[in-house]
Amino acid sequence: MSGERDLTALLRHMKPELRPGTFVFCTIAAGETIPADLHPLMTFRELEGTTLVIRREEAEAAGLRHAFASRLITLSVHSALDAVGFLAAITTRLAEAGISVNAVSAFHHDHLFVPINRADEAMALLREMSEAKHP
Repeated sequence: MSGERDLTALLRHMKPELRPGTFVFCTIAAGETIPADLHPLMTFRELEGTTLVIRREEAEAAGLRHAFASRLITLSVHSALDAVGFLAAITTRLAEAGISVNAVSAFHHDHLFVPINRADEAMALLREMSEAKHP
């Protein structure tokens, strides 16, 4: 099952969906086991430690320091992992509006973590991009 590669089709069919909840980024020491009571949406191992993206209430309940309180926007089009320019077009447009974004590509979709106070604005810009005429 391969995803879409055509940039015009990706932009037209991206269907941004704002997911419920507030997510935060945390880190635990390299080699440390993720506590069993945590349910990270994402983990990524770096030399400095393991990054966890989890719901804010989970981080606070576990006493984990966290950063970047964000909302999650899923771009529902099935994008190919080797698609060219899709995230570049999106992140460029959000940057032009002064909206920071942490983008994550998963197997089926791309996901955007944006500041909680800018989520509605980001959604409006993404819908605008989706509805625009593309060459």
